[in-house]
Amino acid sequence: MIKALSLGAAILVASASSSLAHLNPAEHGSFAAGLSHPMIGADHILAMIAVGIWAFQMGGRALVGVPLAFVGCMALGFGLALWGVALPFVEPAILASVVALGLLVACAVKLPATVGAVVVGAFSLFHGHAHGGEIGGATALAYGAGFVAATALLHVAGLGAGVLAQRLFSERAALAAGVIRGAGGVTAAAGFGLMLA
Repeated sequence: MIKALSLGAAILVASASSSLAHLNPAEHGSFAAGLSHPMIGADHILAMIAVGIWAFQMGGRALVGVPLAFVGCMALGFGLALWGVALPFVEPAILASVVALGLLVACAVKLPATVGAVVVGAFSLFHGHAHGGEIGGATALAYGAGFVAATALLHVAGLGAGVLAQRLFSERAALAAGVIRGAGGVTAAAGFGLMLA
C-alpha cells in the first residue's frame, strides 16, 4: 500500500506544472479561476491534504479547528496581498509547509487543537498571500470564494483519506496508522523534491 501511495504522489508531483496553475478569469470566470488555483499546483494540494490528514490523526476538536484555522488564516494572507502588504519568502515558506506538514503526519505529532491551529495558520498565511499575489484580472470576492472552496475540499479529502485507511484496515490498527504515516512521509519527500526542482 505504501508503494502505491508513493507511486501516486510521484505521478502527481511529476504531472503538476506551474504554468497550468491558473485559469484566465476572463475566459473561465473568477470563481473557476480561484477554484482551479489550489487544485493544480502540487505544493498546494500536498499541503492542504496533509492538513486534513493531520487533523484526523489528532482527532477531537482538531478535526474541525485545524482545517478552519488554515482556511481563515489563508483568507487573511489573501487580504494582505490585496492590500499590498508584503510577506517575505512566500514561495520558500509554501514549500517548507509541504515538508513540515508531511513530517507532522509521518511522525503522528499530537498537539492540542489550538496549537495545531496556530501551526497551520502560520503556514496558510503564505498560501493565501500567494493566491492574492496571483489574482490577475479576477474579481477578488469570487476568486477568493473559489480558492476557499477548493481548499476546504482538499482538507475534506485529507480527512477522508484518514477515515478510509482506518476502515480499510479496521482489523489492523497499526497498519492503518502506518499507511497514514507513510502518506506523510511521501508528502515530506515530495516537498523536498519540489524544493530541488
